[in-house]
Amino acid sequence: MRLHKLLFAALALILFKPAVAGQDPLPVGARSAGLGHASITLSDVWCLHHNQAGLGNLNRFSAGVYYESRFMMPEMGLNAAAMAMPLGKGALGFSFRSFGYKAYQDAKLGLAYGRKFGDNLNIGMQLNYQRIAFADFYGQRSTFTAEVGAMYTFGSRLTLGAHVYNPGQAKLAEYDNERVPALIRFGGQYRFSKQVMMVAEVEGALYANPTLKTGIEYAPVPALMLRAGLSSTPREGHFGFSVLLKKLQIDVAGSFHPVLGFTPKMGLTFNPASSYER
Repeated sequence: MRLHKLLFAALALILFKPAVAGQDPLPVGARSAGLGHASITLSDVWCLHHNQAGLGNLNRFSAGVYYESRFMMPEMGLNAAAMAMPLGKGALGFSFRSFGYKAYQDAKLGLAYGRKFGDNLNIGMQLNYQRIAFADFYGQRSTFTAEVGAMYTFGSRLTLGAHVYNPGQAKLAEYDNERVPALIRFGGQYRFSKQVMMVAEVEGALYANPTLKTGIEYAPVPALMLRAGLSSTPREGHFGFSVLLKKLQIDVAGSFHPVLGFTPKMGLTFNPASSYER
């Protein structure tokens, strides 16, 4: 049974490209997951894992935790946390995420700051410490990476965003000049009304096919949000919902891969923005 699990994990790492070492940023957050991870224009505390420019829209302390069991396998679990607080004309944020188990672990710590410039433009940046470890044969490697993002809002309905991860392609090891790849994302958000929002983005990296993502969010009342999304490379269907209980938001999401199966995801956010503010 143990060998079966390890072989399945190896297959998942091959077929599910974002799980490969260094292919960051790994998708994080249950709200993002419900929207197919088309999250570049979202302005909640989880923007620390998507586009730090969103910090410029946060005006109060917020924090959250997240967990997913990728393809229902404990060996492919992902844990994450995020915390943001207003500072000056923007907000300061701290983030963490860890993927894998004792035989393989990919972890990242981040410190970010984002703020508004005028009424329409947001800019944010983040510095990360990253560590990748394989048991026995590979050992561990660590490096520093950087991220920078921007958002621009046109009126009250349309927002465009861009984000670049690791533009310097930080080196992990001297052998074979192993580096963490750079990744760039572009996307947009359109609000049809206070209750209905659609998002879409494209993500590209060197030596990899671009990934397309899209999703829709419907908030029939401020305390309830329903979501659905699609993504390519890999092709997955996504769904999710949120329930707001005073200062605590419960996010539940799931995705389905046609080969590897179902991935459940859940997050808790303290003191979130309301559905109409985001």
